[in-house]
Amino acid sequence: MTIRRATAADVHPIVEMLADDPLGAQRESPGDPAYLKAFEVIDADPHQYLAVADSDGEVVGTLQLTFTGGLSRLGMTRATIEAVRVRSDQRGKRLGEQLVLWAIDEARARGCGLVQLTTDASRVDAHRFYERLGFTASHVGMKLPL
Repeated sequence: MTIRRATAADVHPIVEMLADDPLGAQRESPGDPAYLKAFEVIDADPHQYLAVADSDGEVVGTLQLTFTGGLSRLGMTRATIEAVRVRSDQRGKRLGEQLVLWAIDEARARGCGLVQLTTDASRVDAHRFYERLGFTASHVGMKLPL
């Protein structure tokens, strides 16, 4: 398995993984051309890295890594991990762990001082997973739909 930057050809399998859980099934629409347009924006932004786990030419996992500069903490750059997904037939093989550890290494290599993420309050198994990898629940996340 290798982890690489996603290409336009990977968008469909990524969206299929995003839709393959109870939350994603309610908000994703596989096949919609909006995903390719969004991919183009992400791919053109040097502060974004849409990664896929590739096993023999098949996309079996994904995550998005965003690099955000800021003034706080002496101008520290942060990395945010989002949309971690593993294809359903590949779960239980520690692929998610490999993806997150890769993201942490990538953040470190880019000079980030912090890696952060959010996970839906209902994803109790994900909370345990991230805590096992050393993440702590230090903040309360809030959203405002527009």
